[in-house]
Amino acid sequence: MPTQKSKAKLFRSLHVHGTPLILFNAWDAGSAKAVTAGGAKGIATGSWSVAKANGFDDGEDLPLDLAIANLARICKATDLPVTIDLESGYGKLPKDVAKTVRRSIAAGAIGCNLEDSFPSTGKLRKPADQAKRIQAARKAADASGIAYFINGRTDVFFQKKEHDASMVSAALERARLYADAGADGLFVPGLIDEKLIAKVCEASPLPVNIMVSQGTPAFAVLAKCGVARISHGPRPYLMAMKALEDAARAARL
Repeated sequence: MPTQKSKAKLFRSLHVHGTPLILFNAWDAGSAKAVTAGGAKGIATGSWSVAKANGFDDGEDLPLDLAIANLARICKATDLPVTIDLESGYGKLPKDVAKTVRRSIAAGAIGCNLEDSFPSTGKLRKPADQAKRIQAARKAADASGIAYFINGRTDVFFQKKEHDASMVSAALERARLYADAGADGLFVPGLIDEKLIAKVCEASPLPVNIMVSQGTPAFAVLAKCGVARISHGPRPYLMAMKALEDAARAARL
């Protein structure tokens, strides 16, 4: 049985520029088992999917106790490394984020996503403020002795529909601050333009994570751009629920 420490080291090693780690996001123990059986190298939860599966909205509406209990069940259901989407860290202060990270480690996680927007509005935190939150998370993780992977998510590309070079510059400014604060990866959901993705990957001090959405380039293109991690966000949950709905409808005929 792999240990939490060994799983953390393995997960970290899978982030390679140009050879993306593919994460087909799970939301509970059952979906984690299915993704594991499908040959995955790691398990990542998606906050939107976990929330919806439990009757809540995304944006830290899901109680943290429930999120952590769900994480613990997932970690027990698979031998793969598990990273959890912790949204913005469930707390107003950096010390609150540190506490949340410690709880995720105790439940078995080897990494997390931490986003830089406010869960209530989606507006961006000041870069320096987010860096302090990441720094607190890093300190808490290091104290555990686990090579915990902090995926620093920036929501720059969710602020406007039209993306341009100025947004790339803003994302990279945050990437540098987050890297200095102890982040291990840069997550840029919402970004789908091939040229802009390539620019981010070329200049980012951290391995870049792209989320699959409508219009996302093919995986081979993302690899050529230098992407190190590709996640599917809520799409697996939506696919599963659509299949269930269709089956239920067919059963009535």
